[in-house]
Amino acid sequence: MDNCLFCKIARGEIPSSKVYEDETVFAFNDIDPQAPVHILIIPKEHIKSAAEINESNSAVVAHIFETAAKIAKDKGLDDGFRIVSNCGDSAGQSVKHLHFHLLSGRDFTWPPG
Repeated sequence: MDNCLFCKIARGEIPSSKVYEDETVFAFNDIDPQAPVHILIIPKEHIKSAAEINESNSAVVAHIFETAAKIAKDKGLDDGFRIVSNCGDSAGQSVKHLHFHLLSGRDFTWPPG
């Protein structure tokens, strides 16, 4: 999508602090971190949210989780990490492009505040 913030970041049109990139996904540090480690992992293909995952695009989600595990290992997040994806306005999804937050470096509670 031409006007999507995350599509523009993945295409390099908007600068970001890249953590990882391959042909399918792009990962970068969140500009408003909620933990000492806060990385966003996005598919390069525009998918609006988890509600739009289907048979034709679901493989990218598996790849995102493989990427999250690789990043966690590379960053030495041996003590644990959290992966979150918000879906829709009431869940707090502020950018309408599927993305996963990889958070670590502090203790988390459940349910989240």
